[in-house]
Amino acid sequence: MHPHARELGDFLRARRGRLRPQDVGLVPGGRRKVAGLRREELALLAGLSTDYYQRMEQGREVRPSDDVLEALAGALELDDEERRHLFTLARAARRPAPGPVRREPERVPESTRRMLRALHTPAVVLGRHLDVLAWNAMAEALLGDPAGLPPDRLNMLLLMFDDDATDQRRCTDWERQALDYIGMLRAAIADDPAHPRATALVGELSIRSPEFRRLWARHDVRESVSGTKTFRVPEVGDVELAWDTYPLPGSPGPVMLVYTAEPGSADADRLQLLATLHASRVRQR
Repeated sequence: MHPHARELGDFLRARRGRLRPQDVGLVPGGRRKVAGLRREELALLAGLSTDYYQRMEQGREVRPSDDVLEALAGALELDDEERRHLFTLARAARRPAPGPVRREPERVPESTRRMLRALHTPAVVLGRHLDVLAWNAMAEALLGDPAGLPPDRLNMLLLMFDDDATDQRRCTDWERQALDYIGMLRAAIADDPAHPRATALVGELSIRSPEFRRLWARHDVRESVSGTKTFRVPEVGDVELAWDTYPLPGSPGPVMLVYTAEPGSADADRLQLLATLHASRVRQR
């Protein structure tokens, strides 16, 4: 089975499952075995035969035209990001299944490392599968020293769903940020669904985390992300920071994730105190 066709089928099924008949002007009628729309209902809304649509969901060899994709995007009520994701998967599925793929290791240029050091706010560089490739001193003060972990464990999703991270899970915005990271990984998988790093991450997290399985099954997708996050830091208390991602050179390439506090706010004061405490600890080593 073509890897992109399989991912396309999974995405369509998840998006169909979130729609209720009344959302699209249909009468539910009778007992229903599924919470969302039935395949035949979605096919009707998109103007497709049920058999054709079913083959798409099953990941069988189907090459939908752009007109079919537009009809599906409308029937599924996709937003702009989801629509782009649908087209990316479908157009890749039209091409012959790829043979051996040359995958270069991800590297962080020295110029990017200099920029990290110059920033007076926490920042990290994330690879396409959310591996932490580089960080600055402020990120170390906020998140802890990543150097103590093996390189293959330095991953934002592995850290979020780690068994020792239960305290962070109590934060009200934890699930929202987990969904953002999962959506970013979904977008990366659209480019290369058979990448061994992606396969290993999803496989491990699916086995050991019911929370991850539940959120991954939603098939949410994010291209570039910003938001807020509350950090629980014993030394200074809770710190709420805005975070944004900035693409770095490469296609697909790494991104820089930067945390900032509102100038003059209590959060900015706590972040500065944390930086001072961290610098003091470093001097004492």
